[in-house]
Amino acid sequence: MEHYDAVEPLNVGTGQDLPIAELARIIAGIVDYSGEIRYDASKPDGTPRKLLDVSRMSALGWKAEIPLRQGIAETYKWYRGSATECLKTRS
Repeated sequence: MEHYDAVEPLNVGTGQDLPIAELARIIAGIVDYSGEIRYDASKPDGTPRKLLDVSRMSALGWKAEIPLRQGIAETYKWYRGSATECLKTRS
């Protein structure tokens, strides 16, 4: 990506689909949430599939190297550290 100079955006993803319920379970596990995850069946489901087309990224030779669970966990850890630092500087 150091040499990509086009102006149009690129989808960055794994090219794999994941149900929202599974994503919710992954996030709950990472943040140690043990409560119930409820869904409002009276609301529309939304788009059945939310799979990103990563063919342009693949054509440029890029592919995701960090599994989703690891990426979310690392981002959450970073966020927690950043939020803690931010609160310390405000005190």
